[in-house]
Amino acid sequence: MGSISKNSNGNGYGNGNGHEHSQQGPFNVKRIAIVGAGPCGVSAAKYLLAEEAFDHIDIYEQAAEVGGVWNYSPLVPGTVPVPQTNAFVPAEEPVYPNADAEAGDGKGKGKGAPVFPSPMYDDLHTNIPHTLMQYSDLAFPEGCEIYPSREVVQEYLVEYAKEVRHLIKFSTQVEDIALRTIPLSETRTQDQWDVRAKDLLSGETSLQTYDAVVVASGHYTTPFIPDADPSANSMVDIRAFDKAHPGVITHSKLYRNPEQYRGKKVVVVGAGPSGLDIAAQIRTVCKAPLLVSAKAGSPASTLAHLGADVSQVGEIARFLPEEKGVVLRALDDDQTERVETDIDAILFCTGYLYTFPFLQTLAGPPLVTSGRRVRGLAKHFLHVAHPTLVFPGLPMKIIPFPLSESQAAVFARLWANALPLPALEREDDAGDVDGKEYHVFPKGADGRYINELHDWAMQAGSRSRGKEPPRWGEDLLWQREIFAEAKMQFERTGRKARTLEELGFVRGRGGAAAVGKSPGDVEGTDLRIDVAG
Repeated sequence: MGSISKNSNGNGYGNGNGHEHSQQGPFNVKRIAIVGAGPCGVSAAKYLLAEEAFDHIDIYEQAAEVGGVWNYSPLVPGTVPVPQTNAFVPAEEPVYPNADAEAGDGKGKGKGAPVFPSPMYDDLHTNIPHTLMQYSDLAFPEGCEIYPSREVVQEYLVEYAKEVRHLIKFSTQVEDIALRTIPLSETRTQDQWDVRAKDLLSGETSLQTYDAVVVASGHYTTPFIPDADPSANSMVDIRAFDKAHPGVITHSKLYRNPEQYRGKKVVVVGAGPSGLDIAAQIRTVCKAPLLVSAKAGSPASTLAHLGADVSQVGEIARFLPEEKGVVLRALDDDQTERVETDIDAILFCTGYLYTFPFLQTLAGPPLVTSGRRVRGLAKHFLHVAHPTLVFPGLPMKIIPFPLSESQAAVFARLWANALPLPALEREDDAGDVDGKEYHVFPKGADGRYINELHDWAMQAGSRSRGKEPPRWGEDLLWQREIFAEAKMQFERTGRKARTLEELGFVRGRGGAAAVGKSPGDVEGTDLRIDVAG
């Protein structure tokens, strides 16, 4: 638990340096709760603290350490339902690896620190160079690989969180966040939020009231495995197959290393970064060829990187329970099919659903329906109806650490009334059935988004004493353009390079790999970053 002293001056909140934040504005935020001490939660705390305008900040973290998805555990969740399309799942249950059966009381007491297995696997390097990935005020350790290992990233996050660690309630799981509306006058009300949380060590629950909430709980918790869609001839009979062969179909959240696939016939479903990285590991031990199933073909350079013992195939049209097989479409051809039988393992690398089990009672339009997007938000993080509720870090295919800083700089200044609250309107959802691509930014759009939020935050001028968020110049925009190609070169050359230059990528030297793009190159693209909902 952490607190910040309030200035006795009734006109504002002091920062101890003679600077006052005016209360003349829409917000009267004094107490703030942050859900999650992962990358977005800790950056939010830093920017809120730096604003020096709030009385009290609590960070609720269900695990025993910071890091969120980067807080690795070798423990694997028990199972994943097949299919898994439910966005209204209950909160994760902790695992107590050091449980004492005699001391444990069934509520966590006496069981040791709780663990929440993340999707992180044993042999993982980032797919983003650390020079692009890092927060604006902390570099990665000198001499580490340009695409650092998961261990280095976790150590980096622990270091970054040091100055806000005193605010964190570890091993504490938020169970419910309920809105209460406080009347201020005949025409004005104020939102407050009752946060009920459980101490996973003692089993005790607490209830605290806050003026604003930062939902930084991440979106790599609830796996997505698609259901059958007979009208599209997709995944037909997946349930019957799973019933006949339980355990054959799994999700990448359960993947830790390739050993369990040794000598087996394997299908990896999904050709995103994680799917291809996991495929590259499994193909070294499984029966050749490893089958990678996807809607569209990957570039030739990617396939060459995976190796000759990988065969790229189309989507699964139907499962064959009796033959323990699948019918696969040919790539980019919905008519031609291929049959594969006697399959030992089908690993879905198909992503995750947005889920908020602690926000089920929020009235009005639902935050999630299918779980493929979060609704009712402006700028992908500000809740339109209740702007003291924010959701940093939702976008996909972005550089998350600096993006979370930009968002935090804005909502910290808004809540301190250092920035005016713009008119926020929900977008018409007509024609958008499930919005599964809504938070997926086109290539390079995160650079423009980061710079737009930077410029918005800096409009506060002297009204804010907060941290300046990052703004990408030409070099970072260039790194954003070439990082995927550089990652393949990093893999090909043994994962030892410490700079992009060692991999042959030098800005301005010429050639496709060295050509950077500016924000203007994505003008005209439908970035959909004004309103998400």
